[in-house]
Amino acid sequence: MVNQKGGVGKTTTAVNLSAELGTAARTLLVDMDPQSNATSSLGVDWRAVESSTYDVIMGERSIADIIHADVQPGLDLAPANGSLAGAQIELAGTDGYEHRLAAALQAMDRPYETIIIDCPPSLGILTVNALAAATDVLIPVQCEYLALEGLGQLLETLDLVREGMNPQLRLLGVLMTMHDLRTSLSTQVVREVQTHFPRAVLQSIIPRSVRLSEAPSYGKPARTYDPSSRGAKAYAELAEEVRRRVQ
Repeated sequence: MVNQKGGVGKTTTAVNLSAELGTAARTLLVDMDPQSNATSSLGVDWRAVESSTYDVIMGERSIADIIHADVQPGLDLAPANGSLAGAQIELAGTDGYEHRLAAALQAMDRPYETIIIDCPPSLGILTVNALAAATDVLIPVQCEYLALEGLGQLLETLDLVREGMNPQLRLLGVLMTMHDLRTSLSTQVVREVQTHFPRAVLQSIIPRSVRLSEAPSYGKPARTYDPSSRGAKAYAELAEEVRRRVQ
């Protein structure tokens, strides 16, 4: 999950998509954001996390050492904590820093059908590590006027990652989030993004939803907090679309 802009529904998508995918096959969510929002959204107090993804990319722990198993049915979590913020400084200039996460995931012996990596809202060292490790990229984009700002830069960054460190990296799709049915602006933005990136935009659209906003405070994904809500149903549809696209 990548977007250098904050507040676009990136972590919400990572958490809810992971929870949906976990109902069908074992899934791992890797929190690479120092804000640790994916961790807390699944009911894990990041302040109490002793070993995190920081320890993994610093080479002090394996992924298996830090995993919190079954935070939701079929879903495991590799949590983050505040220490991860220091990794961006500590890794700068070190040889092969961009492949730390990829090496850790490749060394893992646990079988997962899907591994989802939640990135910080930047294109720094942590995000580059995620892109070097990933096979596919999903870009959440908020349904607002400035939606296209930065998207072009992000796609250029993906091209650079393909050329320099991960030639297998694919764009899975652009996901429109926070769609407000009450405004024509949201619909206009969706059409504009579809016009610029016709093949990339996913059919699934995530609505603006009170239930989606409430769920993290209870440490639950929408499917557990309120499975009948529009947000939960939208992420269930997204999970099906993602399964089709990655086959």
